[in-house]
Amino acid sequence: MAQLSRRFGLDVSGGSPLAGRSPQGAVSRGLGHQGSGLRGLGARALVVLLPAVLLAVLFALPGAGWAFEKVDYTLTNQSGQDFHGQALANSSFAGVVGRGANFAGADLSGAILTQAAFPAADFNGTDLTDALMDRADFSDTDLRGAILRGAIASGSRFGGARIENADFSDALVDRASQRQLCRTASGTNPVSGVGTRESLGC
Repeated sequence: MAQLSRRFGLDVSGGSPLAGRSPQGAVSRGLGHQGSGLRGLGARALVVLLPAVLLAVLFALPGAGWAFEKVDYTLTNQSGQDFHGQALANSSFAGVVGRGANFAGADLSGAILTQAAFPAADFNGTDLTDALMDRADFSDTDLRGAILRGAIASGSRFGGARIENADFSDALVDRASQRQLCRTASGTNPVSGVGTRESLGC
């Protein structure tokens, strides 16, 4: 037996394998490991949930809709729809049919209106700064007081459009359209203080 004891390092003295150890201490160490695991799980849960909680808080704050204002109406029919006063910056109205739609006072800065048709629509006082509105139909459209600074309107039609007090500063307009618009251009934009004829280079 002593030989086996020496060979395998066994304690055959009759003492308990836990001799010199406190059972309570063993339990407390086990609970310590469990607590550490729970803390790790809690930390991982916090990392996962925190972004969602922050997003919910931001969305609930007044005026937090800035992050969600971009809308895509591409190739839809919006004839007669009411968008007046809405925040639609950077939204897409490409290929839209919007006969008689109301965009009065809306923010369409940076919006895409390429190849859209807005005959007889209301853009009175609308912000179209840097809008992409090429090859679009603005026939008989109300653009009075609108701001079209830096807008790209090459290939667009403006026959019969009302443009009193509109600001076309730095807008890209075909030469033929510019001559046509200059025939009725008058007034000064109430926001920018720029004369309509001056902005068109009449």
